[in-house]
Amino acid sequence: MDPVEVFVADEQAEVSVDALRWVRLARMVLEEQGVRGDAELSMLFVDEKSMADLNERFLGRDGPTDVLAFPMDDELIESGRQPDQGGRGPGSPAEPSDAPILVGDVVICPKVAERQALEHNLPVDDELTHLVDHGVLHLLGFDHEEDDEAAVMERRERELMARFRELERGQ
Repeated sequence: MDPVEVFVADEQAEVSVDALRWVRLARMVLEEQGVRGDAELSMLFVDEKSMADLNERFLGRDGPTDVLAFPMDDELIESGRQPDQGGRGPGSPAEPSDAPILVGDVVICPKVAERQALEHNLPVDDELTHLVDHGVLHLLGFDHEEDDEAAVMERRERELMARFRELERGQ
């Protein structure tokens, strides 16, 4: 089976980004969460102005944030539905299709991550690891609005980040 496709674009120049490392992490999170086969995710690293524009446009919040996640279809992962299949509703059996499952887009602002890393006395790469992990989990339906949801998401983030560190040490 082909690995999940992760596309990345670095559209900022303020903080050095190891794009291939973040592709490996995003792919690992997707695979650990059971997403396999013909699926695609896009990851975009942007400057603070671009992130502030997205934050205002989609969440109605001022200023840049660290990470935003834009799922393509909340039901794609759970029900196996493919995009653009017409009127079939949730839970309908999936029909064979050549179209990949479009998981969604994760947008990260490395400059905000750098500031947060300094505030928490962490390396920037640790903060970026968390944000990639966090963003991908959001695409897969994880949330942190309620305390119980936050606890589940944070636990899974820690497990996945530990797994990623193990894989990196093994390389």
